[in-house]
Amino acid sequence: MRVTFLGTSGAVPTTQRNPSGLVVNRDGDRLLFDCGEGTQRQMMRFGTGFAVDHVFVTHTHGDHVLGIPGLVQTFDFNDRERPLAVHGPHGTRSELEELVGVAGTDPAFPLRITQNAPGDAVLSREEYEVRAVGTDHRTQSVGYALVEDDRKGRFDREKAEEELGIPPGPKYSRLHRGEPVEHDGRTVHPEEVVGPPRPGRRFVYTGDTRPTEAVIEAATEADLLVHDGTFADDWADRARATGHSTAREAARVASEAGARRLALTHISTRYAGDPSPIERQAHEAFDGEAFVAEDGQQYEVPFPDE
Repeated sequence: MRVTFLGTSGAVPTTQRNPSGLVVNRDGDRLLFDCGEGTQRQMMRFGTGFAVDHVFVTHTHGDHVLGIPGLVQTFDFNDRERPLAVHGPHGTRSELEELVGVAGTDPAFPLRITQNAPGDAVLSREEYEVRAVGTDHRTQSVGYALVEDDRKGRFDREKAEEELGIPPGPKYSRLHRGEPVEHDGRTVHPEEVVGPPRPGRRFVYTGDTRPTEAVIEAATEADLLVHDGTFADDWADRARATGHSTAREAARVASEAGARRLALTHISTRYAGDPSPIERQAHEAFDGEAFVAEDGQQYEVPFPDE
């Protein structure tokens, strides 16, 4: 699972930071979370490709959605035929429909808009699910949690081969799938050579938000939490007034959730030249890995047992 940060600025872009957007490449499935102005150019700059079938919108403030019309038009110019789904919070369908149609033409490819409340399964796949998470901003908003299914336990090849005398071959695959096999006159059961199921990865993206219990719950033991970290402590009052979080508040969320890693994004232009106060204050409140995300940064999310 590779996360590419396309835009890490707050409401106003800077020469170093684009408005909000990131792509998750999950074993070939490319999922776009938020789509601020210029996102399609960032996708080209940082090599994510355009093979995106799902756009997850946290809320409809301009710095999170103004890239959608251009991206849809580019898809249309490129003769796209595959359907595209745009997912947003409950109550935002009409705004997203107007946004998609702002250029005055309907795309030639199928485009579906969904509305989602916290707790909804927005996207279900064979090996993972994307769920909506409750957030607290100044408008209808949600975050998203990508949660993988448990993986198969580790196969003990040494025991299978040396202790049970089973040579490498189809029986290994059957045992790993959970099927018993016959060997040398006895039944070998999967639990003899296959360990317990191993957890998959958990990725959580909040968009703009105050700290919430829903995010803490969704980010429990998350392998990567990408949280609003707009301000340092010196602008804590401004964070509360505008529905954002400080870096310290985001770090406390990560700490309470037991998340393994924290990426801070939506960085205010006040720290454009030096985001070190934000990173320092996050480290003071969180013992895990914490960093201020940068445009173009790619992060490989490891499995919990790696």
